[in-house]
Amino acid sequence: MIKNLTEGRPLKLLFFFSLPMLLGNLFQQLYNMVDSIVVGNFVGAEALAAVGASFPVVFLAVALAAGLSMGCNVVISQLFGANRIREMKVTISTALLGQFFLSLAIMIAGGLLSPAILRLLKTPANIMADSRTYLQIYFCGAVFLFIYNTLNGIYNALGDSKTPLYFLMFSTLANIALDLLFVIRYQMGVAGVAWATLIAQGICAGLSFLILLIRLKKLPDEEDAPELNARLFDFSAVKRIARVGVPSMIQQSIVSFSMLLMQGLVNSYGALFIAGYTAATKIDSLAMLPNMNFSNAMSSYTAQNIGAGKQERVREGYKASLFMVVVFSLALTTLIFLFGPNLLNLFMDSDTNVDAIGYGMSYMRTVSSFYILMGILFVSNGLLRGAGDMGFFMLSSLGNLFCRVAVAYTLASRMGPGAIWWSIPIGWLVGSLISYSRYRSGRWAKRSLVGRSS
Repeated sequence: MIKNLTEGRPLKLLFFFSLPMLLGNLFQQLYNMVDSIVVGNFVGAEALAAVGASFPVVFLAVALAAGLSMGCNVVISQLFGANRIREMKVTISTALLGQFFLSLAIMIAGGLLSPAILRLLKTPANIMADSRTYLQIYFCGAVFLFIYNTLNGIYNALGDSKTPLYFLMFSTLANIALDLLFVIRYQMGVAGVAWATLIAQGICAGLSFLILLIRLKKLPDEEDAPELNARLFDFSAVKRIARVGVPSMIQQSIVSFSMLLMQGLVNSYGALFIAGYTAATKIDSLAMLPNMNFSNAMSSYTAQNIGAGKQERVREGYKASLFMVVVFSLALTTLIFLFGPNLLNLFMDSDTNVDAIGYGMSYMRTVSSFYILMGILFVSNGLLRGAGDMGFFMLSSLGNLFCRVAVAYTLASRMGPGAIWWSIPIGWLVGSLISYSRYRSGRWAKRSLVGRSS
């Protein structure tokens, strides 16, 4: 259901708005984890390493989609908060058309360049063929990936975080069933999990699009702005989306590029290390979801309230989000310290992969100790992004990523692989200092992409 985020108690509102987003992302991560679990247990550690070596390239495609999606989210949220419904509908159709054509270009480029990128990452020869197969099939579904991310951003902009959850639950179950069918019964190996992901994303994108059309028809238009009637694409909407979407896309792309650089360092330690690192990052990705979703909720919440001219209410929401960050981070850190080995055992046999398990545990214990710091960074950046304060959002993100890569490569010769996981909280510290300082200055409150409601 569409929900106005400019009214109600911020803590309760943000928690219940974030909860479906969190559950949805858990399901999304679940089917990614199932890919790794099925491959690791029914194909082998080298196949798991192949999927892991492909992940930074996959993340680059997701980053491009998510970055532009965030531009749509912020603009649509501010228009919805300002009650400019007709203009909002034109922005939605513009966003979907733009993402469709961009995704076609990504699909072609990704399919052609995958082998060269994997060679650049120094992917070991024994997993090169499987990594290439996984990536080329994955890029065939780029259209589904981009459209679904845009649709998800639109639903969140309208205050509806439940509908994407229902779609993800359905597609996750479909992905799990297809994984088991393709890999175990038909012995398709890495290609099987790639095809399962593509089909599941296609189902999710198609259902999301149909329901959105129905919802938008029920939203009443305001009487003015007749010039927007029947318009599907508007260049002024493109400019607004680009003001947030392009910096977000660049930021996400830099995240991906830093992951590519880190993956190159990881690959230099061999297949066993890659397998342990891959398993640990899968668990780490799950553990990060609460803070990531508090950040996304904060963006939608901030954007709607900025559009409505309620800047003080944004500050109340920020404090509520930080409270949730502390509670969830402490709980997740405790779980990882208590049950980390059990979680890693899901991905590989602990008796035959002792070294890989050891690498994974070192990663998880180090990184999970600093989840609160990561939460402060994410929520602060969520506020800046929702306000359209993209300069400092970018500065914080770049500070985080630059420090992470620099520390990892500088200390690798002295600390060995431990430099990789220690670089992560150091990056979080630098980024959070920048974004929190900007929040304290109050200058983000003067930003607006669409003006205030009348």
